[in-house]
Amino acid sequence: MKILKKEESIYTYKKDDNNFINFCPDRGGIITNWISNGKEILYFDKLRFHDKSKSVRGGIPILFPICGSIDGNNSLFGKYFLNLMQHGFARDLKWDFNLNKSKSSLCLSLSDNKFTRECFPYFFDLKIDLFLETQGLNFEVEIKNKSKLTMPVNFGLHPYFIISDFQNIKFLDFPINCQNQKNNTLNLTNNLLKNISNGIDLLFYSNGINSFIDLEFKRQITLINPAPIDLCVIWSDPPRKMLCMEPWTSPRNSLKNGIRLLEISPNTSQKLSTSLLVNSIE
Repeated sequence: MKILKKEESIYTYKKDDNNFINFCPDRGGIITNWISNGKEILYFDKLRFHDKSKSVRGGIPILFPICGSIDGNNSLFGKYFLNLMQHGFARDLKWDFNLNKSKSSLCLSLSDNKFTRECFPYFFDLKIDLFLETQGLNFEVEIKNKSKLTMPVNFGLHPYFIISDFQNIKFLDFPINCQNQKNNTLNLTNNLLKNISNGIDLLFYSNGINSFIDLEFKRQITLINPAPIDLCVIWSDPPRKMLCMEPWTSPRNSLKNGIRLLEISPNTSQKLSTSLLVNSIE
């Protein structure tokens, strides 16, 4: 395993010529490309990525310290603090990285700074060890609270998977009911999934494994997301030929309403793990 400089601000973490990822530490530590057995797994809008006035569409953005948005126009922490932006600040900041030889992993890390403390008044270290396998990406996450107060957080990943076409997608391992995040109503999951080509945004409690099959690409994408990161968000944005299947710890607005909120005691850590797997099918 080795890290190579690809181009300005883009690096490659490489297992071999047919298995590697590209990532950008300057733009939130985002993984921009994932090549598994010689095939691209992720959707990535490169033109939009280079326009810093727009949010990223593609790759695997990192969501912290919130997933989604917070209701209302006032800061959660009082008038002297700025509002937290959609999905938090981690996806927009510069991350540190190194090759963790003892674990054979790529280690991405982010710590609090003057900017983060303007909207999130806590001292923290966020570390992600990324393990690149021939048919998978494994994430080991550690969030350390260095503050004197209990720190509330959400964490999530936002992988964009490239697909052949919406009509070729078959979903597996999903529950009967889900929350439609467009209008915050309870719906039958299957009814919303059938509407994927028109754009969907749904959340459900998973059993720790969720999958979809692309019949034309002849592959199955599986998300392994054990508790406490066992929420799953399915999102599509037509006409883009992509599908997001995201592991979250907590739903939108949870720092405000407390639903499934992770609370990390002073000088302790919260560990999470999640994996993305790719399997060929006949």
